[in-house]
Amino acid sequence: MKQGLKYAAPLRTMSRAGLALWLVAGIGCAGKQSAGPAGETVPVTVGTVARQAVPLEVSAIGNVDPFTTVAVTARVGGQLTQVAFREGQDVREGDVLFVIDRRPFEAALAQARANLERDRARAKKAEQDQKRYTELVAKDYVTKEQADQIEADLAAANATIKADEAAAENAALELSYCTITAPISGRAGSLLLHAGNVVKANDDKPLVVINQIQPVFVKFSVPETSLAAIKRHTSGGSRLEVTAIPADDPKRVERGELSFLDNAVNAATGTIGLKATFQNHDETLWPGQFVTVNLVLMTDANAVVVPSQAVQTGQRGSYVFVVKQDLTVEPRPVEVARTQGTLSVVASGLQPGERVVTDGQLRLAPGTKIEIKTSAGSAS
Repeated sequence: MKQGLKYAAPLRTMSRAGLALWLVAGIGCAGKQSAGPAGETVPVTVGTVARQAVPLEVSAIGNVDPFTTVAVTARVGGQLTQVAFREGQDVREGDVLFVIDRRPFEAALAQARANLERDRARAKKAEQDQKRYTELVAKDYVTKEQADQIEADLAAANATIKADEAAAENAALELSYCTITAPISGRAGSLLLHAGNVVKANDDKPLVVINQIQPVFVKFSVPETSLAAIKRHTSGGSRLEVTAIPADDPKRVERGELSFLDNAVNAATGTIGLKATFQNHDETLWPGQFVTVNLVLMTDANAVVVPSQAVQTGQRGSYVFVVKQDLTVEPRPVEVARTQGTLSVVASGLQPGERVVTDGQLRLAPGTKIEIKTSAGSAS
């Protein structure tokens, strides 16, 4: 700046553009702006300062997880005789998925029930003997030891009946396992075993995997510097809104709420893990998908905002060019509280309704006449 004054002094006069350049440099724009010749009109675009609700958000990249995942396996072994669904099909809880050959289990159930009937008949005979021997021992026709033996036989017969009942119930249960139903409602994955194969009971390899995708979770991490604000805004049981934007459809915004905050900061990454729940009624979010996540901490209902491209940075801080009634501009220092997307929230320096230059600032200086070529509209 001193060098500029050194050359200006011998000329004893300073052009209007030079004076304008010197004034702008006072707010931190020296060397980067050059006004046109005197009387020149500079074309610019403008925007309007507005007052509107602006959310305070924390952004991150998240990953969609199914609400519940179930690997369906067989509880009994046998030949797979039927597959009752298609791969990728939506299934409801209780729908039949697979059928295993029932014949061996039906035979086992029939045998268990026959054993039960046989032992019930024996127990009935033992009960009749016990009644007779009770009368005979009272008349001293039999010894007390013989009566006690009949009593023990009856007790053993009743115990056998209980064992047979349990065996029959277990056989019926194993028979029911031959029909494998969906444990949850969700979307079936790839079929891993087809009809005709022999399955093993409780095999490590599942028959199919079902993912519940209504609702879904979105897992994401934020810097630990945001932890205090998140805890403050969730105190008292308040639920924070979370939005998710799929990468393949930026115009689609899904809304959910924060449902989980991890109990420890990851020391290796300096981040804290969170999880949000989305109802996902139209299945926009898909397990494994990456999405842009915005955690809304609060909303400033009366924020004064200006398009971010209107804010310039100089040696003395931030400033904007304000358009006056006579279509000249003046630089005005502003205090920017924060930036949210394409908007800057201004704490001081501007009033709603004022117009500011959003493009063409490089040719402006205090008092420059402008021509509004296009308008950027309001800040909203």
